[in-house]
Amino acid sequence: MQSDLPSAAIIVAAGSGSRSGGDVPKQYRLLLGKPMLRHSVEVFAAHPAFQHIIVVIGDGQDAFARDALSGIPDIHLVEGGSERIDSVRNAVQYLDNMNFTGRTFIHDAARPFLSAKVIDRLLDALTSSSGAVPALPVVDSLSRGNVEGTLTEVVEREHLFRIQTPQAFRHDVISNAHKAWQTGQIATDDARMVMAAGHEVKIVEGDENLAKFTFADDFDRQIGQSAAMQDVRTGTGYDVHRLAKGEELWLCGIRLDHDYGLAGHSDADVALHALTDAILGAAALGDIGDHFPPSDVQWKGASSDRFLAHAVKLAADIGFRITHLDVTIICEAPKIGPHKKAMQTRIAEIAAIEADRVSIKATTTEKLGFTGRGEGIAAQAIATLVK
Repeated sequence: MQSDLPSAAIIVAAGSGSRSGGDVPKQYRLLLGKPMLRHSVEVFAAHPAFQHIIVVIGDGQDAFARDALSGIPDIHLVEGGSERIDSVRNAVQYLDNMNFTGRTFIHDAARPFLSAKVIDRLLDALTSSSGAVPALPVVDSLSRGNVEGTLTEVVEREHLFRIQTPQAFRHDVISNAHKAWQTGQIATDDARMVMAAGHEVKIVEGDENLAKFTFADDFDRQIGQSAAMQDVRTGTGYDVHRLAKGEELWLCGIRLDHDYGLAGHSDADVALHALTDAILGAAALGDIGDHFPPSDVQWKGASSDRFLAHAVKLAADIGFRITHLDVTIICEAPKIGPHKKAMQTRIAEIAAIEADRVSIKATTTEKLGFTGRGEGIAAQAIATLVK
């Protein structure tokens, strides 16, 4: 059972990331469509237990951090120190200055694939302990070797664990541990400091997805491993609106010049409606009519980008991220080809994803059916979401 104490998250992102290669520090490199740092920050921001999120950044990284965390409210940026222990201490002191008295989680930005389940296990452990860490048992054989590179002795792996982050503590405990730690002492992690101060640290079940990104090939290897373990969902959407004189023609959030427009309660953008339904379907959140009923006067003439943005937010609120959107527009006229690039860009803006994750296609029905007769336009869409 979790207590009602407030919680704060410290995400350490002050390193240079030189061992991982690249032109920018690894915590700001794109990983599955977003900066690495943003992954774990979003998890803490979405968890109801956390009132404060502190991101520790390196000297000169302010612009990187603000760009990576754009749109996430109430993030506190704190400048780090020359070593990790200094960076964590700066953040702990920042909370001290706020007179914070709850629970403090300390997490490495280089472990981006954090789950709410790990956080919940740590919160539960803190109801009866001063500190807790996620860990996984060592399953490989262990052995010591000599300077010649020859095995010398077997090391028993029983009771050996791989320690991960976030590490969670009562704030007064971690604050006092940092104050008592002598300059120059080596601290492999914060749990070691808390133990040295005489406190018990519990072990909770860790997560293989929490592997740390350190070297350049970790990006390819761990992305593949994580993708294989993710919850992947696919949803489809379909919509039709009739063409009528005197109406504006909106498709994919773009207004097109045409003799006819689409008639409907909102702006009748069939493409955005189909995409909205696809996202809602993938997240098992109903359909567009459940959220924006045509009987509700507030949606009369409404811009359909609001519907798509709302579906994206609803999916994000339960932990889903959009990895791809695909829409096919079915009509004889107008020609869609000249507008594909603008449509792709606009949908990417609304859904807050990269443009290369949006596909726009168009086809005719060879003069057959209502679209072939120019009576209306249809659209079908597919959305792919991951958690």
